[in-house]
Amino acid sequence: MYLLDTNALLYFLYDSDNLSKRAADVIYSNNDRICVSIVSLWEIAIKASIGKLEIRSSISKIAETCEKEQLELLPVKPFHLDEIGQLPAIHGDPFDRMIISQAIAEDLTIITKDAVIPQYPVKVLW
Repeated sequence: MYLLDTNALLYFLYDSDNLSKRAADVIYSNNDRICVSIVSLWEIAIKASIGKLEIRSSISKIAETCEKEQLELLPVKPFHLDEIGQLPAIHGDPFDRMIISQAIAEDLTIITKDAVIPQYPVKVLW
């Protein structure tokens, strides 16, 4: 069971050549539950709105594509928020901290190239 970090989601959607072979194998195999946090869609929307990211479609279209590709949209649940309060202040990015919290709470492996995330007690694949 996996959770795509925002960078892995964007690579999957727009530029799969940047995905590691291991990440691509897991995502494209469709043998496991693979989730995309609603937090990633929020991050994409915010970064696009302030000019830090260029996207080729609307957030709604990205969500539809995720569902079409059998990627489960993971909402933020109260017990995810409980987990975030337990995280050490290693990563300053609030989106990544929430994704880390969700992965811990749901026992998911994060697919990410982020070098800071593995410093948390979470499983990571890249």
